[in-house]
Amino acid sequence: MRQQATRELYSYWNGLRRQRAAPDRAEIDPSAIRSVLSDTFMIEADRDGLFPLRLSGARINALWARDLKGRSFLDLWGADRANVAAVLLTVMDGACPIVAGAQSALPGRPPIDLELLLLPLRHHGRTHARVLGSLAAARRPEWVGLLPIERLELRSLRILSSARPSDHLPLMPRPAGALDRRKRAQPSLRLIEGGLS
Repeated sequence: MRQQATRELYSYWNGLRRQRAAPDRAEIDPSAIRSVLSDTFMIEADRDGLFPLRLSGARINALWARDLKGRSFLDLWGADRANVAAVLLTVMDGACPIVAGAQSALPGRPPIDLELLLLPLRHHGRTHARVLGSLAAARRPEWVGLLPIERLELRSLRILSSARPSDHLPLMPRPAGALDRRKRAQPSLRLIEGGLS
C-alpha cells in the first residue's frame, strides 16, 4: 500500500473487524476516517450484479467531474469490467481485502496512477452485502475536476493477508510418551549379509 488514504482506511477497517472476517456497515464512523473520506467509496451488492456506488468521496467524483453516487462501479472500467466484477465477488465471498493498481488518462495527457483498496463489509449480518473502498491518486493533475477521466484500467492486484488471531489455531499438546510409542511402533530395516541366492 503506497498511498496514505489506502493505509489509513485499511488500518481503520482492520481495527474494527477484530476477530471477525469483516466489520458491519453500522460500525463505520465517518468522523473516524474524515481525513480519507474524499478518497472513499462504498459499493452495494445488488441482484443485477451492477454494484452501484452507495457513497462516493469528493476526490473520486472530481476524477469523473460529476457525482458518482448511484452509478455502477463497473461503468468506471473499460475492458477490465468482467475482471473487476470477479474481484468484487472475491472480496465479498472470500471476505478478503484486495489492493490494486489502476490507471486512467485523457488523450494527450500523462496517465494518472491510482491505488484501489477493496474491503468487505457485512450489512445487517449479511456478509455478501457491501464493499468499502478507496481510490487514491499518486499525484493530482491540475485538470482534475475540470475534465473527466476515461475508463480505468486494472494494472496490478494483490490479496492482502486476512489472517486474524482466530485463523491460527493453537496446536494441541501431545500426551506424554506419545512420541516414544510412535518411534517404537515404526517399522525398521535390518540388513542381513548373505549371498545372492
